[in-house]
Amino acid sequence: MSETMRAVIFRQPGDVNVLEWAEMPMPLLEDDEVLVEVKACALNHLDLWVRKGLPAAIPMPHIGGCEVVGVVAEAGRSVSGWSTGQRVMIAPGLMPRQPTEWTSRGLDHVDPDYRIHGYHTQGGLAQFSKARAADLIAMSDAWSFTDWAAVPLTFMTAWNMLHQRANIRSGDDVLIMGASSGVGVAGIQIAKLAGARVFAVAGSAEKLLKAEQLGADVLINYNEQDLAKEVMHQTDRRGVDIVFEHVGLALWPMAMKCLARNGRLVTCGATTGPKVEIDLRFFFTRQIVVSGAYMGSRHDLLECLKLIDRRQLRPVVDRVFPLQETAAAQTCMEQRQMFGKIVVTP
Repeated sequence: MSETMRAVIFRQPGDVNVLEWAEMPMPLLEDDEVLVEVKACALNHLDLWVRKGLPAAIPMPHIGGCEVVGVVAEAGRSVSGWSTGQRVMIAPGLMPRQPTEWTSRGLDHVDPDYRIHGYHTQGGLAQFSKARAADLIAMSDAWSFTDWAAVPLTFMTAWNMLHQRANIRSGDDVLIMGASSGVGVAGIQIAKLAGARVFAVAGSAEKLLKAEQLGADVLINYNEQDLAKEVMHQTDRRGVDIVFEHVGLALWPMAMKCLARNGRLVTCGATTGPKVEIDLRFFFTRQIVVSGAYMGSRHDLLECLKLIDRRQLRPVVDRVFPLQETAAAQTCMEQRQMFGKIVVTP
């Protein structure tokens, strides 16, 4: 095997121009690690935030890419149970090395030692990526590599948001903000499968049509309609039970106005800005619950993978870029030109 590989890297934080198509050393395996030949890697907004600079120590020069699928290329000396050529997914959330109070409760993603592949480690925007054997998941051939890459981080996060944080119930009205995003298309499907009435919010008729094809019941174009007024009209002025939020500042005031009494807002992101306001009088008199969600547990991920494998949920890939065109792929994501996931392939 060659001692080097091709990868997309950056040497310092910045805009998309800091990305380089470079020759990098092949990852060196620890005894408990596996080398994966990358077949596909999906993009996330996390990749953009890491590239722009986050207050966390990361390996530099850095290789991003959190959602990685491929085949086993090599295994460390203490690894068993994995064979060369086997189809695998690297779990985007890396389990803490030692059992803790959080892992014993099935809340590994809450543990302070929880890490994300491609953020705290080198990721999958390369020909090869390594991970501990404990963080590999066997992958069926029910979907292509490209499709499977569109699943792990976003579906796991959406499942955590709706089932663990918002306690979704059959009959709930659920408002999906940013319905055309990766986590949004996952949220639509998970909410629908749970028996909810799904309100999809997006910025164009084309995106809303695709949301409807995924199962959305009520379509709202935030560029043409008053979001809160339309929600109140569709719910006989009651409001929705759950707001599924990851947009942040731009739509936060409207999102809060859409909630019914005893409603739950759950958020996992801040793509338009991190600082928002809450009117405490509205908050406590209407008994609103606001909850944060960060990734999801390994159990959440495995639940999603079972449903994807059975085709009760499905990946949504907008377009595929060659690995060396990752800069163009990230620009596409920054400009919100997609419905679903953008995937790159070596």
